[in-house]
Amino acid sequence: MNNYRKGWALRYLREAKAELTAAQKTPYMAPGLVLEAIRKAQAAIYYSLGDPAFIEAIVRQTIHTKQLIEDPILRFLVEIERTVQQIAQTPRSNNEKVIEQVDDLIQLASEIVELFTGESA
Repeated sequence: MNNYRKGWALRYLREAKAELTAAQKTPYMAPGLVLEAIRKAQAAIYYSLGDPAFIEAIVRQTIHTKQLIEDPILRFLVEIERTVQQIAQTPRSNNEKVIEQVDDLIQLASEIVELFTGESA
């Protein structure tokens, strides 16, 4: 992994954690912050794996084809995208549950970024 992608992966991961912390401290702003946090965690994963634009295109194309996904990494990326879409489209009646879900995703993103970069954010 080159330093450019490594730097962006770590930055997005740090920002995702900060957005989630802000969401926990300011419930009235939580819906927007949580959505930003999950999108940034997703971006950190994409930068860790390669060209984010290319990966995003593959994920979206896979979602639209609605075929069985055999590749475990692609299946994981599709599930993350579906989670992002679900959070973006659902009313925020249960902020705590959504925050827990996003926290879990950020933890997964942290592990992936650390695996590929050798550093933790």
